[in-house]
Amino acid sequence: MRSGLWWGMGILLVAIGINVNHPFLAAPRGWLAPALVAAGLAGLGILLLRGGRRQRWHRRALAGLWVAVPLSCLGSEGVFVLDRAAVLSAPAPLAAELGQHFMIGYTRSDEVETLAAKGLIGGIFISRRNLAGRTVQDLHDEIHRLQESRRRAGLPPLRVATDQEGGIVSKLSPWLPRRPSPSTLADLPPAERRVAARRLGVDHGRDLSSLGVTVNFAPVLDLRNDRPPDPLDINSQIARRAISDDPAVVWEVAAAYAEGLLEAGVRPTVKHFPGLGRADRDTHVFPAEIRESRETLEATDWLPFRRVLSDNPRAMLMVGHAALGAVDSSRPASLSRPVIDGLIRRDWGFDGLVVTDDLVMGPVYGRGLCDSVTDALNAGIDLLLIAYDGKQFYRAMACALEAGMRDGLDGTALAASRRRLERVPADMDIDVNAGNAASSSHGIAGLARDRS
Repeated sequence: MRSGLWWGMGILLVAIGINVNHPFLAAPRGWLAPALVAAGLAGLGILLLRGGRRQRWHRRALAGLWVAVPLSCLGSEGVFVLDRAAVLSAPAPLAAELGQHFMIGYTRSDEVETLAAKGLIGGIFISRRNLAGRTVQDLHDEIHRLQESRRRAGLPPLRVATDQEGGIVSKLSPWLPRRPSPSTLADLPPAERRVAARRLGVDHGRDLSSLGVTVNFAPVLDLRNDRPPDPLDINSQIARRAISDDPAVVWEVAAAYAEGLLEAGVRPTVKHFPGLGRADRDTHVFPAEIRESRETLEATDWLPFRRVLSDNPRAMLMVGHAALGAVDSSRPASLSRPVIDGLIRRDWGFDGLVVTDDLVMGPVYGRGLCDSVTDALNAGIDLLLIAYDGKQFYRAMACALEAGMRDGLDGTALAASRRRLERVPADMDIDVNAGNAASSSHGIAGLARDRS
């Protein structure tokens, strides 16, 4: 029994070591790798000291398993180091061509300063982890420094994005004012809710632009569903975030909210196509498929998307990771050429920017990050979001570089995406280098007044 426990613990620790850089282990990663190495060496030492009556081959096999604990962890770290080195030393033309498609999250600015200055990324994603123990002014100054490094390098400004929907998804609150979500306005009389939604968009936009944010991943256009709550849905919570179950109300509120964001100099992003209100599982973790017919979706869930994008051609579109059975059931919509290039580009005629939901979510990461990155770029995705675990960027970019060097990327799709990225400015005409948004009447001081 005791021997079985040693075998079980050793196998478990080796499995963790192999996956130490998995995004689901991002939170404990800072101490997990040293702890695994220490545990492996300690376990090996105990086994060697104890000896016992086991047969010699059994003792050697068990000792070998515990030797594998630190080696598995070190091997995973070695792969990361190689990927990072490959990215940082990549040929400049190819690196710049592919780097503009990546928007990544980070914790410390030194993690992205080199990437930004070399043009290896096209944008950053900020959240409350960038504000922990800091002030709004600190983060504003950090974003300003990153943008200055881009200007000195002759590169376009970074796209600076966040999730500030209001309500339960407010990634920069309480540092920025806590404001309601557009869903709270759905029951107002039509004229009143349009005015209130635009005002809310302006308020959110001014909060964000004062900080240097140029893209908000809002509004949510998914329709509210009446299914019983899923106990495993910890992250999506679409029923709590959706504006309404009425497509016309969703369109009306979202369009006005998007206009308000634009008025304040922040680009809106409508999400999560093809409509996560229909998904029966949390796509942060589990694969999901939307099985309704295209005719049904065109008449319901997709009406707000088409109308808001038509009303606000400067808005971006975020595509989620639910598979769209009526078009392509073989992969998540975010990676599907029939969905992106076929339905959205050709059938709808949308020629604005399309961004993926976070690529470290289960349905994408689980099918293989390399294949997913290649599929997304070949499908015509413009921006690949790696928000929760920015460390995955190095693997994703290494995969993209390798695919580019072996002609595994569609040159026509990349050229069309490059034209879109060049046509759609990163800064919404905000002078981020001069920081004039932050010195406006709303500004950092205005945020302090709002919070008081």
